[in-house]
Amino acid sequence: MQARPLPLTAFAFAALLPLPLLAFGVAQGGAWLWAAFLYMGVLTLLLDQLVPVTAGTAEDAEFPAADALLVAVGLGAFAVLPVTTWAIAGDSGLDAGEKVLLFCATGFWLGQVAHPAAHELIHRPQRSLFRLGAACYAAILFGQHASAHRLVHHRAVATRDDPNTARDGESFYRFARRAWIGSFRAGARAETALRKTHTGLHPYTLYLTGSAVALVLATLIAGLPGLLVWTGLALHAQSQILLSDYVQHYGLTRARLPGGKVEPVGLGHSWNTAHWFTSALMLNAPRHSDHHVHPSRPFPALRLPDAAPRLPWPLPLACMLALAPRLWRRAMAPHLARLRNSPPAPAPADTAA
Repeated sequence: MQARPLPLTAFAFAALLPLPLLAFGVAQGGAWLWAAFLYMGVLTLLLDQLVPVTAGTAEDAEFPAADALLVAVGLGAFAVLPVTTWAIAGDSGLDAGEKVLLFCATGFWLGQVAHPAAHELIHRPQRSLFRLGAACYAAILFGQHASAHRLVHHRAVATRDDPNTARDGESFYRFARRAWIGSFRAGARAETALRKTHTGLHPYTLYLTGSAVALVLATLIAGLPGLLVWTGLALHAQSQILLSDYVQHYGLTRARLPGGKVEPVGLGHSWNTAHWFTSALMLNAPRHSDHHVHPSRPFPALRLPDAAPRLPWPLPLACMLALAPRLWRRAMAPHLARLRNSPPAPAPADTAA
């Protein structure tokens, strides 16, 4: 089957549909909450089997509506966090099972949709878009990602200097602790170094202030239970961000050149998945190699080059496998071996996948 690009309407439908499902779920419970949970947790994996591969849109295309979609998702995150916090911790009338469904579905949406949107926003040159993306991360108590991802991860990916690159054989649980602490510190150091030539408040001051405001709001909504629910949702989303980093760079390293420097970032330094529905849902985040080679390329135009390493599972399923370290290592061993025994990936081409 000839691969065709996904229209922007597909991205919008896949990414935004959970929001009305969650809204109706908060209002009426029952089937609406099951629909939201099954959409995020089951339907995506089933739909991925229908059309496995999609192409990227032409690089010179304009994407004004793509940025509008990112803004819509970002604003949706600011709505869904307080509403879900109230519905779970407040007097919403939902029973315990419905609250569990709402918590899981909202957390999945924050980690699999709001995070990719915020990630795209922090790569946008417009200051207003960057600030929206950073605010989304601050709302889930992960503001440092706006700095560490751009200033550390993109420069040092697939090296020992990157806290967010998982090493071969390293379990997700060991990686998560190292990555969270390491990226917080490395991002702070990178921003502090920039303060020598940049004026204004240190970004970490803004991130921490934004997170503090979020927690105060949670407390005002529903007291201590509200604070705990908001924090739980934030940790749920953070775990998925860390799982994505873990899976998408697991075991990949950049070669050391004769002069001591590492080779430039290339297509071979990220794992990719080609599944169409999770690509739509996650705003092409599974096309990770092209993003690292072209960080400013709009998400609808991200490509899936033949030379880029691919995993056989949709990204959410790969993240589930990563939660079982022994199973993950066994599953990944043949893919790493094949990659290491193959010739190096060529320089990125300018033709669409």
